[in-house]
Amino acid sequence: MVSNPSLTAIVILNWNGLRYLQEFLPSVVENSTGCEVIVADNASTDGSIPFLREHFPQVRIIQNDDNYGFCEGYNIALRQVEAKYYVLLNSDVHVPPDWTDPIIQLMESDENIAVCQPKIVSQQHPDFFEYAGAGGGMLDALGYPYCRGRLFETLEEDKGQYNDVMEVFWATGACMFVRSNVFHGLGGLEPAFFAHMEEIDFCWRAKNVGYKVMYNGHSQVYHVGGGTLHKSNPRKTYLNFRNGMALLYKNLPPGELFSTVVIRILLDWLAAFRMLLAGQRADAKAVLNAHADLLRKSKYWRKRRKEQHLKGTFPAMSGVYRGSIVWQYFVRQRRTVREL
Repeated sequence: MVSNPSLTAIVILNWNGLRYLQEFLPSVVENSTGCEVIVADNASTDGSIPFLREHFPQVRIIQNDDNYGFCEGYNIALRQVEAKYYVLLNSDVHVPPDWTDPIIQLMESDENIAVCQPKIVSQQHPDFFEYAGAGGGMLDALGYPYCRGRLFETLEEDKGQYNDVMEVFWATGACMFVRSNVFHGLGGLEPAFFAHMEEIDFCWRAKNVGYKVMYNGHSQVYHVGGGTLHKSNPRKTYLNFRNGMALLYKNLPPGELFSTVVIRILLDWLAAFRMLLAGQRADAKAVLNAHADLLRKSKYWRKRRKEQHLKGTFPAMSGVYRGSIVWQYFVRQRRTVREL
C-alpha cells in the first residue's frame, strides 16, 4: 500500500537497531515538522517493531521480510512511499529543530538538484566532523572517496569552514535528501552493493544524466557512525574494497577505465600488504576476496555497466580533485582538504 503523498518523507532503515531508535527517533519525530516519518525494518529480531508500535504510533512501519541490506532494503521500502522528496536517514542520527528546511528550500529553488546533504558532525564530539559525510563528499582522480572535513581517518574540527552551499560529487547515505522521481528513474540503489558506497554510485549515475548533487552547510545533524559495522570489521573492509572497484567499473567513461582500474588494483594490493604487516590478516584477506568476487561476478558487472549513461570526462566533473589523495595524505602528509 502506498502512503498519502507528502512533500518530504523521512525513511529510517532499521535492522536490530532498537537502542538507536530509543535514543534518536524522538528528535526526528519532534523536530521534523510537516514530514512523514517512516521506519523501514529489515526483519529485526530485537523488539524494534513492538517498541515502535507502543511508543511511536504516529510513525509508519514498513516491514521487509528479510535483511536485504542497506541498498535493497531501501529500494523495497521506497516503492511503498509517495513523496516529492525522500530523506534516507540513519537510525543513529540526532536532528535539531527545522533541520530539513534549508535543504528543501534549496532543492525547491532548482529542479536540477537531485540530491543534497546537510553538514554531518559527530554526536559524541560535536566540535568535529563525522566520518560519513562531513562537509560533503568528493572523489579524487583515482576514484577514492573523501569528504570536506575528513581525509582517510583524519577528522577536522568544525570551525565554520564548511558553512557554505556548494556542488559536491556525492552525498552521504547517512542523511541523503533525494528527489523521488530521480531515485526511481535511476533504478534506486545498486542492490549488489548491499551496503557501503551505494550513495556514491547513485550520485555518480545522477550526475551522468545531468543532475546536480549539493551540500548545504546551513543545516546540521549529529551522527554516531559505525552503528552497523565497525570500521575495523573485515566484512566492512570487504564491502568497501569490492564496491569501490565496482563503482569505478560501472561509471568511468571508456577512455579512463583501464588505466584507473589497473592503478587502483595495485594500490589495493599495497593496502592489503600494509594490513598484513599490521597484523590485520582478516582485513588483508578481505581485500583479496573482494577482487576475487568481482571477477566471479564479472558478467553481472558488465551488464550493469552497459546500462549506465556514461558522460564526459570524469576528472572534469564537479566534486573531483584532479590529484591523488593517497599521495597527498601518506607521502606529503596533507591532513585537511584545504591543504590539497
